[in-house]
Amino acid sequence: MRQERTIQATIFEVFAQHEIGCELKAMSQWLDGQLALVSQVAGDLRRQGVRETGRRGLPAESVLRCALLKQQRQLSYEELAFHLEDSASFRAFARLPLGWSPKKSVLHQTIGAIRAETWEAVNQALLVSAKQDRWRAVPRCAWTARSARR
Repeated sequence: MRQERTIQATIFEVFAQHEIGCELKAMSQWLDGQLALVSQVAGDLRRQGVRETGRRGLPAESVLRCALLKQQRQLSYEELAFHLEDSASFRAFARLPLGWSPKKSVLHQTIGAIRAETWEAVNQALLVSAKQDRWRAVPRCAWTARSARR
């Protein structure tokens, strides 16, 4: 059984006031508007032949977010598993259910199920969004703005 998306974020979803934390928060806000991509990833995961019974699987939204973390930060599955367990910002971005720390094998299996067509849709959505925003700069955190003035 796999939930498609996390309907309500937890109160523990906190991003660090570091440049990377701000970047993850901005990416998270963009992803919140991309429900079609989450549905497409859910479809890819269903194609794997997993039945809708038994233990809950990693939500499709979390799979997409973990995949983007892996790609954007250029991490191995082992490194991604570590950062998801170690970093509050990574956990907040991935929207992992409380107490969940996916192992590298789970990450490899679920992220590997995302088809090339889905990745193309992610890229197209990003390009369309960037074109609409006219390449507007990502909002900075207060910490980043202060350090830039030094």
